[in-house]
Amino acid sequence: MKETASAPPTLSYRQYNLPAVDRERKKVLTAFQKSLAIKFKSLGILNLAFMHRSVSNESGSKANNERLEFLGDSILGAITATLLYEKLADRTEGELAKIKSVVVSEDILSGIARELQIDRLLLLSKGEYLSGGRNKKTILADALEALIGAFYLDSGYKAAYAFVGRFILPEITRVLDNRHYRDYKSLLQEFSQRLDRTYPAYTLLQRSGPEHDRFFWVEVRVNGQTCGPGTGRNKKSAEQAAAKMAYEHLASVYFTKSGENPLP
Repeated sequence: MKETASAPPTLSYRQYNLPAVDRERKKVLTAFQKSLAIKFKSLGILNLAFMHRSVSNESGSKANNERLEFLGDSILGAITATLLYEKLADRTEGELAKIKSVVVSEDILSGIARELQIDRLLLLSKGEYLSGGRNKKTILADALEALIGAFYLDSGYKAAYAFVGRFILPEITRVLDNRHYRDYKSLLQEFSQRLDRTYPAYTLLQRSGPEHDRFFWVEVRVNGQTCGPGTGRNKKSAEQAAAKMAYEHLASVYFTKSGENPLP
């Protein structure tokens, strides 16, 4: 029988050189599918989606999720573009492109990966694991894209479209409502360069608590003004909080004076 254009590609372990999946791993992957209400025909391709290159580097095998991530990135982009095109009929191409770039950013994709508990399924080398690989945004975002690529190969575009839409549509709404994650340190640096060609300077004011439960206070000086303190469970999050205060203050002042809105 001739395969139709909409039919998913035929999979085989030989075609993709998929590593065998042991009994305990099968249980984990089955539970993962159940939690997401999806079903793979091949547990091997699903397992490959979580296999970081550090594992193949360590074992000498060629099996890792990089090719699936490459494919999934394109599938995710196509689905997101389609959803934006259908949902936002009044937006220009430039506006759609800006929204898409935020929706499929590493910050948002890694957050989705954590919500789906992909961090628990990652297969990492011992060195990558000890260096905190399960929490690295790049690894998480890549694994999510690899999962999308694997599901597309296993079940076809229609199934992948429905799956991706479930978690991308809410992110589109958050971006439109301006409730998405924003890297305020980068925004503040760009804005301060625009204003007076200087860089923000962060100062750690205080930290308290035991090693496992620290709390940090940070202030930032920019454009001749000091803002903060921002607080957080680690220095990075406290700096982000201080940067947010400074950026919103400077942006509001700039907006009042110029009539231009610099907020993205």
